[in-house]
Amino acid sequence: MLCNMSEDQKKQLQRSLWNIANELRGKMNADEFRDYMLGFIFYKYLSEKIELYANGILQPDNLTYAELLNHPQQADYMQAVEKAAIDDIGYFLKPNELFHHVAINSATNDNLNEDLERIMNSIEQSTMGHDSEDDFEQLFSELDLNATRLGKTVSQRNELISKVLVHLDKIDFKLADSKVDILGDAYEYLISQFASGAGKKAGEFYTPQEVSEILARIVTSGKKELKSVYDPACGSGSLLLRNGKFAKVDRFFGEEMNNTTYNLARMNMILHDVHYSDFNIQQEDTLEHPQHLEYRFEAVVANPPFSAKWSANAIHLSDERFAQYGKLAPASKADYAFIQHMIYQLDDNGTLAVVMPHGVLFRGAAEGHIRRFLIENRNYLDAVIGLPANLFFGTSIPASILVFKKCRQDEKDVLFIDASQHFEKGKNQNRLRTSDIDKIIETYQQRKSEDKYSHVATLDEIAENDYNLNIPRYVDTFEPEPEIDLAEVTAEIKQLDASTADIDAKIKQYTQELGIESPF
Repeated sequence: MLCNMSEDQKKQLQRSLWNIANELRGKMNADEFRDYMLGFIFYKYLSEKIELYANGILQPDNLTYAELLNHPQQADYMQAVEKAAIDDIGYFLKPNELFHHVAINSATNDNLNEDLERIMNSIEQSTMGHDSEDDFEQLFSELDLNATRLGKTVSQRNELISKVLVHLDKIDFKLADSKVDILGDAYEYLISQFASGAGKKAGEFYTPQEVSEILARIVTSGKKELKSVYDPACGSGSLLLRNGKFAKVDRFFGEEMNNTTYNLARMNMILHDVHYSDFNIQQEDTLEHPQHLEYRFEAVVANPPFSAKWSANAIHLSDERFAQYGKLAPASKADYAFIQHMIYQLDDNGTLAVVMPHGVLFRGAAEGHIRRFLIENRNYLDAVIGLPANLFFGTSIPASILVFKKCRQDEKDVLFIDASQHFEKGKNQNRLRTSDIDKIIETYQQRKSEDKYSHVATLDEIAENDYNLNIPRYVDTFEPEPEIDLAEVTAEIKQLDASTADIDAKIKQYTQELGIESPF
């Protein structure tokens, strides 16, 4: 019953939030409004979270946090709440800074934008000098409340901001129900909806949920708990968090170059109730300035930007991540640079699952050299999975999933899966059905060959193909044309000729009766 109720609650919340976004963004692009909508949701979440926390502390005194506003011992109580809150949940908000308090007064507040900026700065400042500082630093930096796209005048901007706050204030986030991550799922839903409206830009921050699930189920296969999960191009953090659906994850690690997306990832972590001490998200260029080199991870998942440019500077040949290969990925295509980096970060007992363009399977030169080294010298490649075309935002090209393991239990083969024809066609994008995902995972786990779908190729077989991993070389999906029965075709032609003769005769008869010239 709880499960059904929570599912209904979740869908209702998702619809409500998306309706607010659509109703209020006006002429603003969906991806422009995204930062405001998600930022305000996050602010409301922080407010409700600390209010629940403070109410728990104040319960023995028969007080609520909101009642402290006019309490004679307000300062003493607030000091106690602040100290406890920063230690436990990482930040602090005063009662008059809570979302509800601001929302109900927003329509008459001429300084609304300034007050909100002050509150958001206050949240960040409350963490300074504490363990949570890095996780909240500049978290609201992309939320420009003075941007003209919100309105030409301060009054117009405040009016729109007030409408968003008032609408959100009416929605119950169900934070008291700790058993159900309703808000976290709704936040994910919103990110996906904004992604679908953002076109090409969406690939920067979002991996389709179905693909995320495949990666997560692969790296958690046979495990109920993971010490660590890492994504070197983590976007909004959705792919990282997906792993928590299939195993208990102790710590999440990620790196993201884009500032807006980096903030989105940290918010996403906190909104999913991941404690600030249990995630480590950094903003930097992973290939040029990696932030987690001292760690080794039990699971690595990623959907890096396809064939991105990077420096390919010769200095990287002395970098431990790349040195053993003897060659660097080309400057025009960083795909293998990401793979090399992730393998370096992978623990000996870990699994790496990464989305890559098909080109990594067969391109030559330096990429061919690296690919051969990984298979022939290291025997790290575990599986190659071909996905359908048009699954991803921003590109229609088909992609593949590569799975690597450092310790493969003496495996002398590589599993190839061609799932390219197993999908549901959508209006703008194709999508994987539950049955399609389950079939991929089942085939991967059982490591089985199936006609026209999968093949377990020996390392000798791959060597014979000169380490070209193009899936059709291993999985034959060719469907022969049905044999033509010439006798049957001849009989059909004769029948058609007879029918045509009958029709011609009738037409001739009609033309004679009408006194007009016959066409034949």
